[in-house]
Amino acid sequence: MTAALDQALAWQQHSLQLVSRTFALTIPQLPESLRVAVGNGYLLCRIADTIEDDPTMPWEEKAHWQQVFLQVVEGHEDPAVFAGGFGAQLSADMPAAEHDLVRHTADVVQITHSFSASQQAALARCVRIMGAGMAEFQQHASLKGLVDMPAMDHYCYVVAGVVGEMLTSLFVEYEPRLRAQETEMQGLAVSFGQGLQMTNILKDIWDDWARGVSWMPSSVFAQYGCDIAAVQPGSHDPGFQAALQNLLDIAAEHLENALQYTLMIPADQTGMRDFCLWALAMAVLTLRRIAENPAFASGAEVKISRNSVQWVVMLSKLMHRSDGLLLASFRAGIKPLRKTARVATA
Repeated sequence: MTAALDQALAWQQHSLQLVSRTFALTIPQLPESLRVAVGNGYLLCRIADTIEDDPTMPWEEKAHWQQVFLQVVEGHEDPAVFAGGFGAQLSADMPAAEHDLVRHTADVVQITHSFSASQQAALARCVRIMGAGMAEFQQHASLKGLVDMPAMDHYCYVVAGVVGEMLTSLFVEYEPRLRAQETEMQGLAVSFGQGLQMTNILKDIWDDWARGVSWMPSSVFAQYGCDIAAVQPGSHDPGFQAALQNLLDIAAEHLENALQYTLMIPADQTGMRDFCLWALAMAVLTLRRIAENPAFASGAEVKISRNSVQWVVMLSKLMHRSDGLLLASFRAGIKPLRKTARVATA
Protein backbone atom coordinates (compact mmCIF):
# COMPACT_ATOMS: atom_id res chain seq x y z
CA MET A 1 0.00 0.00 0.00
CA THR A 2 1.42 3.39 -1.01
CA ALA A 3 1.81 6.33 1.34
CA ALA A 4 -0.63 8.31 -0.82
CA LEU A 5 -3.28 5.59 -0.47
CA ASP A 6 -2.68 5.41 3.28
CA GLN A 7 -3.24 9.15 3.47
CA ALA A 8 -6.41 8.92 1.39
CA LEU A 9 -7.78 6.16 3.63
CA ALA A 10 -7.09 8.23 6.74
CA TRP A 11 -8.88 11.19 5.17
CA GLN A 12 -11.85 8.98 4.21
CA GLN A 13 -12.27 7.82 7.81
CA HIS A 14 -12.16 11.43 9.01
CA SER A 15 -14.58 12.68 6.36
CA LEU A 16 -17.22 10.08 7.18
CA GLN A 17 -17.47 11.57 10.66
CA LEU A 18 -18.33 14.96 9.15
CA VAL A 19 -20.83 14.17 6.41
CA SER A 20 -23.10 11.57 8.03
CA ARG A 21 -24.04 10.95 11.65
CA THR A 22 -25.74 7.64 10.84
CA PHE A 23 -23.12 6.12 8.56
CA ALA A 24 -20.29 7.35 10.78
CA LEU A 25 -21.90 5.16 13.44
CA THR A 26 -22.78 2.09 11.37
CA ILE A 27 -19.89 1.69 8.90
CA PRO A 28 -17.23 1.09 11.61
CA GLN A 29 -19.20 -2.00 12.70
CA LEU A 30 -18.33 -3.78 9.44
CA PRO A 31 -15.30 -6.06 8.98
CA GLU A 32 -12.27 -3.98 8.02
CA SER A 33 -12.01 -4.65 4.26
CA LEU A 34 -15.75 -4.33 3.82
CA ARG A 35 -15.73 -1.16 5.94
CA VAL A 36 -13.31 0.53 3.55
CA ALA A 37 -15.34 -0.36 0.45
CA VAL A 38 -18.69 0.62 1.98
CA GLY A 39 -17.25 3.86 3.34
CA ASN A 40 -15.88 4.71 -0.06
CA GLY A 41 -19.19 3.87 -1.72
CA TYR A 42 -20.95 6.18 0.71
CA LEU A 43 -18.61 9.08 -0.08
CA LEU A 44 -19.12 8.58 -3.82
CA CYS A 45 -22.87 8.74 -3.24
CA ARG A 46 -22.42 11.77 -0.99
CA ILE A 47 -20.64 13.61 -3.83
CA ALA A 48 -23.52 12.76 -6.17
CA ASP A 49 -25.95 13.98 -3.47
CA THR A 50 -23.97 17.21 -3.15
CA ILE A 51 -24.53 17.88 -6.84
CA GLU A 52 -28.26 17.28 -6.39
CA ASP A 53 -28.55 19.32 -3.20
CA ASP A 54 -27.03 22.57 -4.47
CA PRO A 55 -29.85 25.10 -3.96
CA THR A 56 -28.93 27.48 -6.77
CA MET A 57 -27.46 25.40 -9.59
CA PRO A 58 -29.77 24.85 -12.63
CA TRP A 59 -30.72 21.23 -13.24
CA GLU A 60 -28.93 21.24 -16.61
CA GLU A 61 -25.66 22.06 -14.83
CA LYS A 62 -26.33 19.38 -12.25
CA ALA A 63 -26.90 16.80 -15.01
CA HIS A 64 -23.60 17.85 -16.61
CA TRP A 65 -21.62 17.48 -13.39
CA GLN A 66 -23.23 14.13 -12.61
CA GLN A 67 -21.95 12.88 -15.96
CA VAL A 68 -18.46 14.29 -15.40
CA PHE A 69 -18.34 12.71 -11.96
CA LEU A 70 -19.29 9.32 -13.40
CA GLN A 71 -16.44 9.66 -15.89
CA VAL A 72 -14.10 10.33 -12.96
CA VAL A 73 -15.32 7.24 -11.07
CA GLU A 74 -14.91 5.09 -14.19
CA GLY A 75 -11.37 6.40 -14.69
CA HIS A 76 -12.06 8.34 -17.90
CA GLU A 77 -11.69 11.87 -16.50
CA ASP A 78 -9.19 13.65 -14.26
CA PRO A 79 -10.62 14.16 -10.74
CA ALA A 80 -9.05 17.63 -10.69
CA VAL A 81 -11.25 18.67 -13.63
CA PHE A 82 -14.36 17.77 -11.66
CA ALA A 83 -13.18 19.05 -8.27
CA GLY A 84 -12.03 22.37 -9.70
CA GLY A 85 -14.93 22.95 -12.07
CA PHE A 86 -17.78 21.79 -9.90
CA GLY A 87 -16.19 23.14 -6.72
CA ALA A 88 -16.03 26.61 -8.24
CA GLN A 89 -19.78 26.51 -8.94
CA LEU A 90 -20.89 24.85 -5.69
CA SER A 91 -23.07 27.20 -3.65
CA ALA A 92 -21.47 28.84 -0.63
CA ASP A 93 -24.64 27.84 1.26
CA MET A 94 -23.67 24.16 1.07
CA PRO A 95 -22.04 22.71 4.21
CA ALA A 96 -18.30 23.18 4.59
CA ALA A 97 -17.84 19.40 4.92
CA GLU A 98 -19.32 18.89 1.45
CA HIS A 99 -17.09 21.58 -0.07
CA ASP A 100 -14.16 19.74 1.51
CA LEU A 101 -15.42 16.40 0.17
CA VAL A 102 -15.53 17.77 -3.38
CA ARG A 103 -12.01 19.17 -3.01
CA HIS A 104 -10.83 15.68 -2.03
CA THR A 105 -12.49 13.88 -4.95
CA ALA A 106 -9.07 12.60 -6.07
CA ASP A 107 -8.52 10.93 -2.69
CA VAL A 108 -11.95 9.29 -2.76
CA VAL A 109 -11.46 7.96 -6.28
CA GLN A 110 -7.90 6.81 -5.57
CA ILE A 111 -9.40 4.47 -2.98
CA THR A 112 -12.14 3.38 -5.40
CA HIS A 113 -9.56 2.41 -7.98
CA SER A 114 -7.66 0.29 -5.44
CA PHE A 115 -10.58 -2.17 -5.16
CA SER A 116 -11.19 -5.36 -7.13
CA ALA A 117 -12.76 -5.07 -10.58
CA SER A 118 -16.10 -6.38 -9.30
CA GLN A 119 -16.17 -3.91 -6.40
CA GLN A 120 -15.35 -1.02 -8.73
CA ALA A 121 -18.12 -2.15 -11.08
CA ALA A 122 -20.67 -2.22 -8.24
CA LEU A 123 -19.71 1.29 -7.10
CA ALA A 124 -19.66 2.74 -10.62
CA ARG A 125 -23.07 1.21 -11.42
CA CYS A 126 -24.51 2.86 -8.32
CA VAL A 127 -23.10 6.27 -9.24
CA ARG A 128 -24.33 5.91 -12.83
CA ILE A 129 -27.92 5.08 -11.90
CA MET A 130 -28.07 7.53 -9.01
CA GLY A 131 -26.59 10.44 -10.94
CA ALA A 132 -28.81 10.02 -14.00
CA GLY A 133 -31.90 9.43 -11.86
CA MET A 134 -31.38 12.45 -9.62
CA ALA A 135 -30.78 14.68 -12.64
CA GLU A 136 -34.08 13.45 -14.10
CA PHE A 137 -36.02 14.25 -10.92
CA GLN A 138 -34.31 17.61 -10.42
CA GLN A 139 -35.70 18.72 -13.77
CA HIS A 140 -39.27 18.62 -12.43
CA ALA A 141 -38.77 19.20 -8.68
CA SER A 142 -41.37 21.53 -7.14
CA LEU A 143 -43.86 21.86 -4.30
CA LYS A 144 -46.38 19.97 -6.43
CA GLY A 145 -44.59 16.77 -5.43
CA LEU A 146 -44.26 13.58 -7.41
CA VAL A 147 -47.14 12.36 -9.54
CA ASP A 148 -48.00 9.14 -7.74
CA MET A 149 -46.69 6.26 -5.67
CA PRO A 150 -44.87 4.58 -8.58
CA ALA A 151 -42.98 7.85 -9.11
CA MET A 152 -42.03 7.87 -5.44
CA ASP A 153 -40.94 4.23 -5.73
CA HIS A 154 -38.70 5.15 -8.66
CA TYR A 155 -37.25 8.17 -6.86
CA CYS A 156 -36.48 6.03 -3.82
CA TYR A 157 -34.82 3.46 -6.08
CA VAL A 158 -32.43 5.90 -7.75
CA VAL A 159 -31.40 7.59 -4.49
CA ALA A 160 -31.44 4.61 -2.10
CA GLY A 161 -32.54 1.29 -3.62
CA VAL A 162 -29.55 1.25 -5.93
CA VAL A 163 -27.33 1.80 -2.87
CA GLY A 164 -28.86 -1.34 -1.37
CA GLU A 165 -27.96 -3.24 -4.53
CA MET A 166 -24.39 -1.95 -4.34
CA LEU A 167 -24.07 -2.93 -0.68
CA THR A 168 -25.44 -6.39 -1.40
CA SER A 169 -22.87 -6.94 -4.15
CA LEU A 170 -20.12 -5.95 -1.70
CA PHE A 171 -21.60 -8.14 1.05
CA VAL A 172 -21.81 -11.20 -1.21
CA GLU A 173 -18.24 -10.78 -2.41
CA TYR A 174 -17.04 -10.57 1.19
CA GLU A 175 -19.27 -13.37 2.57
CA PRO A 176 -19.57 -16.27 0.04
CA ARG A 177 -22.30 -17.95 2.11
CA LEU A 178 -24.68 -15.27 0.82
CA ARG A 179 -24.11 -16.10 -2.84
CA ALA A 180 -26.91 -18.67 -3.09
CA GLN A 181 -29.36 -16.03 -1.81
CA GLU A 182 -28.02 -13.07 -3.78
CA THR A 183 -30.99 -12.71 -6.16
CA GLU A 184 -33.50 -12.65 -3.30
CA MET A 185 -31.31 -10.31 -1.28
CA GLN A 186 -30.98 -7.85 -4.15
CA GLY A 187 -34.75 -7.55 -4.33
CA LEU A 188 -35.06 -7.08 -0.59
CA ALA A 189 -32.20 -4.56 -0.67
CA VAL A 190 -34.21 -2.28 -2.95
CA SER A 191 -37.10 -2.41 -0.49
CA PHE A 192 -34.70 -1.85 2.43
CA GLY A 193 -33.39 1.27 0.69
CA GLN A 194 -36.90 2.53 0.03
CA GLY A 195 -37.88 2.09 3.68
CA LEU A 196 -34.93 4.18 4.81
CA GLN A 197 -35.47 6.80 2.10
CA MET A 198 -39.19 7.13 2.75
CA THR A 199 -38.35 7.66 6.42
CA ASN A 200 -36.01 10.51 5.44
CA ILE A 201 -38.55 12.00 3.04
CA LEU A 202 -41.31 11.97 5.65
CA LYS A 203 -39.02 13.36 8.36
CA ASP A 204 -37.73 16.11 6.05
CA ILE A 205 -41.03 17.02 4.37
CA TRP A 206 -41.05 20.55 5.81
CA ASP A 207 -37.32 21.12 5.45
CA ASP A 208 -37.69 20.25 1.76
CA TRP A 209 -40.80 22.46 1.59
CA ALA A 210 -38.70 25.42 2.78
CA ARG A 211 -36.45 24.81 -0.25
CA GLY A 212 -39.44 24.77 -2.58
CA VAL A 213 -39.38 21.01 -3.14
CA SER A 214 -41.66 18.10 -2.25
CA TRP A 215 -41.03 14.39 -2.82
CA MET A 216 -44.54 13.45 -1.68
CA PRO A 217 -46.76 11.43 -4.08
CA SER A 218 -49.49 13.99 -4.82
CA SER A 219 -52.08 11.41 -5.96
CA VAL A 220 -51.96 9.69 -2.55
CA PHE A 221 -52.83 12.97 -0.83
CA ALA A 222 -55.47 13.75 -3.46
CA GLN A 223 -57.25 10.50 -2.54
CA TYR A 224 -57.83 12.04 0.89
CA GLY A 225 -58.91 15.41 -0.52
CA CYS A 226 -55.58 17.09 0.17
CA ASP A 227 -53.55 19.23 -2.26
CA ILE A 228 -49.96 18.61 -1.17
CA ALA A 229 -48.77 21.82 -2.87
CA ALA A 230 -51.05 23.91 -0.64
CA VAL A 231 -50.23 22.33 2.73
CA GLN A 232 -48.24 24.36 5.27
CA PRO A 233 -45.90 23.13 8.03
CA GLY A 234 -47.69 22.02 11.16
CA SER A 235 -50.85 21.17 9.23
CA HIS A 236 -53.77 19.66 11.15
CA ASP A 237 -55.66 18.94 7.93
CA PRO A 238 -57.28 15.49 8.40
CA GLY A 239 -56.72 14.58 4.74
CA PHE A 240 -53.02 15.38 5.01
CA GLN A 241 -52.65 13.36 8.20
CA ALA A 242 -54.56 10.39 6.74
CA ALA A 243 -52.30 10.35 3.68
CA LEU A 244 -49.25 10.68 5.93
CA GLN A 245 -50.40 7.63 7.90
CA ASN A 246 -50.80 5.75 4.62
CA LEU A 247 -47.18 6.51 3.74
CA LEU A 248 -45.99 5.57 7.23
CA ASP A 249 -47.67 2.19 6.71
CA ILE A 250 -45.96 1.69 3.34
CA ALA A 251 -42.57 2.66 4.79
CA ALA A 252 -43.09 0.23 7.66
CA GLU A 253 -43.82 -2.57 5.19
CA HIS A 254 -40.53 -1.87 3.45
CA LEU A 255 -38.76 -2.02 6.80
CA GLU A 256 -40.26 -5.47 7.35
CA ASN A 257 -38.43 -6.50 4.19
CA ALA A 258 -35.32 -4.86 5.62
CA LEU A 259 -35.52 -7.14 8.65
CA GLN A 260 -35.93 -10.17 6.39
CA TYR A 261 -32.81 -9.04 4.49
CA THR A 262 -30.85 -8.64 7.71
CA LEU A 263 -31.80 -12.08 9.00
CA MET A 264 -30.37 -13.63 5.83
CA ILE A 265 -26.90 -12.51 6.94
CA PRO A 266 -25.22 -15.32 8.93
CA ALA A 267 -25.64 -14.78 12.67
CA ASP A 268 -21.89 -14.96 13.24
CA GLN A 269 -21.40 -11.92 10.98
CA THR A 270 -22.46 -9.65 13.81
CA GLY A 271 -20.82 -6.54 12.35
CA MET A 272 -22.76 -6.85 9.10
CA ARG A 273 -25.96 -7.46 11.04
CA ASP A 274 -25.36 -4.43 13.27
CA PHE A 275 -24.74 -2.26 10.22
CA CYS A 276 -28.23 -3.13 8.96
CA LEU A 277 -30.00 -3.35 12.32
CA TRP A 278 -28.95 0.05 13.57
CA ALA A 279 -30.18 1.81 10.42
CA LEU A 280 -33.40 -0.22 10.50
CA ALA A 281 -34.11 0.46 14.18
CA MET A 282 -33.41 4.18 13.87
CA ALA A 283 -35.83 4.35 10.93
CA VAL A 284 -38.56 2.59 12.95
CA LEU A 285 -38.08 4.99 15.86
CA THR A 286 -38.23 7.99 13.51
CA LEU A 287 -41.46 6.77 11.91
CA ARG A 288 -42.93 6.29 15.38
CA ARG A 289 -42.02 9.87 16.27
CA ILE A 290 -43.83 11.08 13.14
CA ALA A 291 -46.87 8.93 13.92
CA GLU A 292 -47.02 10.38 17.43
CA ASN A 293 -46.79 13.96 16.15
CA PRO A 294 -48.27 14.13 12.61
CA ALA A 295 -48.65 17.93 12.88
CA PHE A 296 -44.88 18.43 13.23
CA ALA A 297 -43.45 21.47 11.47
CA SER A 298 -39.75 20.60 11.09
CA GLY A 299 -37.49 17.57 10.99
CA ALA A 300 -35.95 18.58 14.31
CA GLU A 301 -39.27 17.87 16.04
CA VAL A 302 -39.22 14.19 15.05
CA LYS A 303 -35.49 13.53 15.13
CA ILE A 304 -34.60 10.71 17.50
CA SER A 305 -32.46 11.50 20.53
CA ARG A 306 -28.90 10.40 21.24
CA ASN A 307 -30.28 8.32 24.10
CA SER A 308 -32.49 6.47 21.61
CA VAL A 309 -29.48 5.78 19.39
CA GLN A 310 -27.53 4.45 22.38
CA TRP A 311 -30.48 2.21 23.27
CA VAL A 312 -30.53 0.85 19.70
CA VAL A 313 -26.81 0.07 19.87
CA MET A 314 -27.10 -1.68 23.22
CA LEU A 315 -30.11 -3.82 22.26
CA SER A 316 -28.59 -4.75 18.92
CA LYS A 317 -25.41 -5.99 20.55
CA LEU A 318 -27.49 -8.08 22.94
CA MET A 319 -29.74 -9.61 20.28
CA HIS A 320 -27.88 -9.59 16.96
CA ARG A 321 -27.20 -13.35 16.99
CA SER A 322 -30.81 -14.33 17.81
CA ASP A 323 -33.34 -14.26 14.97
CA GLY A 324 -36.14 -14.93 17.47
CA LEU A 325 -35.29 -11.97 19.70
CA LEU A 326 -34.85 -9.69 16.72
CA LEU A 327 -38.25 -10.69 15.33
CA ALA A 328 -39.96 -10.14 18.67
CA SER A 329 -38.30 -6.76 19.17
CA PHE A 330 -39.18 -5.66 15.65
CA ARG A 331 -42.81 -6.70 16.04
CA ALA A 332 -43.06 -4.60 19.20
CA GLY A 333 -41.38 -1.63 17.55
CA ILE A 334 -43.42 -1.66 14.37
CA LYS A 335 -46.82 -2.33 15.98
CA PRO A 336 -47.87 1.35 16.36
CA LEU A 337 -47.23 1.91 12.64
CA ARG A 338 -49.20 -1.01 11.21
CA LYS A 339 -52.62 -2.43 11.88
CA THR A 340 -51.49 -5.84 10.65
CA ALA A 341 -47.72 -6.20 10.53
CA ARG A 342 -46.52 -8.82 8.07
CA VAL A 343 -43.21 -9.87 9.56
CA ALA A 344 -40.93 -12.60 8.27
CA THR A 345 -40.94 -15.73 10.40
CA ALA A 346 -37.85 -17.49 11.65
